[in-house]
Amino acid sequence: MCLAIPAKIIKINKNIAEVESFGVKKEIDISLTPGAKVGNFVIVHAGFAIQIIDEEDALVTQGYWKEYLGE
Repeated sequence: MCLAIPAKIIKINKNIAEVESFGVKKEIDISLTPGAKVGNFVIVHAGFAIQIIDEEDALVTQGYWKEYLGE
């Protein structure tokens, strides 16, 4: 099973973005979200940004994950 996680874009180089979520940075493909910009939050699934979301929704979702993980 794969889960989609909200992450913040911190750098973009062509179609590859560096994102951060829960202190973890990784590179993802943003080809499916051509409007994505540095500072946007995206939903990441299987190494791809699949949707741009607003910051409030991202933070609420991250809060649910933190609660689930006991952080």
